[in-house]
Amino acid sequence: GVMIKWILAKGGLAYFEKFNAQKAKVIYDVIDASGFYTGHARPDSRSLMNLTFRCPTPELDDRFCTQAEKEGLDCLRGHRVTGGMRASLYNAMPMEGAHALAQFMREFERTNG
Repeated sequence: GVMIKWILAKGGLAYFEKFNAQKAKVIYDVIDASGFYTGHARPDSRSLMNLTFRCPTPELDDRFCTQAEKEGLDCLRGHRVTGGMRASLYNAMPMEGAHALAQFMREFERTNG
């Protein structure tokens, strides 16, 4: 019941639908504006919870994850088969987390692109 109470206190499902779409947009805007990052999913099939993308090379994917971890951005390594990165933006992830990742992505592209 603790989770349901928390969801209701925040504004219910309608709140989280809007909030999660806003968080995902922060990251997808970076991917879409970039010639560096490529999303795994078609725009009409994108997840609001697990955003998957990659850099131009697997080596840059590894560097991205290593440098992100140093900046406190954890658990971004993608699927063991498809590779790339996966940013999980579940309900409890604050908007600040999405902005921190977006800022890191822009800086990483600037220095590695």
